[in-house]
Amino acid sequence: MLPAPLPHPDTSALPLGIALHSLRAYVFRCPSPVPVRTSFGIMRDRPALLVRAETSDGAIGWGEVWCNFPACGAEHRARLLDTVFAPLLLNQSFDSPQHAYAHATARTEVLALQAGEFGPLAQVIAGVDLALWDLCARRADLPLYRLLGGSKNTVPVYASGINPDAPLNVVQRMHAAGYRAFKLKIGFDDAQDLANLHAVREWLGPDLDVMADVNQAWSLDKAQSMLPQLARFGLAWLEEPLRADSSMAAWQQLKVGASMPLAAGENMLGRQAFAQGIASGAFGVVQPDIAKWGGISGAWQVIQNIRAQGLRYCPHFLGAGIGLMASAHVLAAAGGDGLLEVDANDNALRSLLAPPLAQVRDSCITLEALPGIGVEPDLEALASACARAN
Repeated sequence: MLPAPLPHPDTSALPLGIALHSLRAYVFRCPSPVPVRTSFGIMRDRPALLVRAETSDGAIGWGEVWCNFPACGAEHRARLLDTVFAPLLLNQSFDSPQHAYAHATARTEVLALQAGEFGPLAQVIAGVDLALWDLCARRADLPLYRLLGGSKNTVPVYASGINPDAPLNVVQRMHAAGYRAFKLKIGFDDAQDLANLHAVREWLGPDLDVMADVNQAWSLDKAQSMLPQLARFGLAWLEEPLRADSSMAAWQQLKVGASMPLAAGENMLGRQAFAQGIASGAFGVVQPDIAKWGGISGAWQVIQNIRAQGLRYCPHFLGAGIGLMASAHVLAAAGGDGLLEVDANDNALRSLLAPPLAQVRDSCITLEALPGIGVEPDLEALASACARAN
């Protein structure tokens, strides 16, 4: 039996009106002692683009814009916020974050076509939307998950971003920290990938979750040839084995031979793309990234659809702590058996902005009963942490 669809949050009695007075972008870069490797590129530092929104009545909220790639992505998107979206949204009144989201999206649709900047523009809109929802939750004196209709403040987590170099060491460290589910990066070298999965599975035993993320590295033929070799590891899911622009027919064909659920969604852009992916039946796990597309206003309907179709909603996230905490609150509100992605690599911009991660127990974190996402960024502390890491 499919679960009941998620209701839209009943916010009719809450103060959601927004008269934006200020929108500011803050870019941080924290050197990474261990570069984060993917099949398509390497992150040699950890960028973050934080968004601070303030209304004319002094209410403040914080959001985050996805900006991992290309290497100059954070600065580029900050300029988009300053030059495109601040003039578009400031000194106007909106009934709700959904209203502001719709306005920003509609007014930049032609610009996105003209510039071919669909992703960066959508990412900035997403970050602004997260800031507005945080602002509204703070003004209502409610944790964000409560504003969205949730009641449970515990969130299951898994350790992600585990590089192909000595992954067992990372798994053991994160296991000692309380994690009980782990996602390895593969798609580099077949022998190394299989050896890494074998070592991790052998150490963990059969009962804990292991996932693998290919980061779009394989063709359909390659992926099909790898499925039998991956089957013995009992993967909880296989993430993005194909390019995100592969046809739904290719994904469906791959699913036929897959013993594990297929996962995707971080690189789907727009409700139609998610609707097609969900309707295809190819995916067991769907992973929208609310800092990359949709924020809450755009993604909530997608999350409803994921849950209504009996699929697993596991938000994608790999950035700083603001977007991670927003993702945690949305997952708490959405319910289900999804897991929150937590990067296993050192990143002060995550640690300083996500206090619940300091205590992971039985692979869960507990959201604090603070307004909004429960985080008030100390910009000087963030800058100092990045400088110390140099």
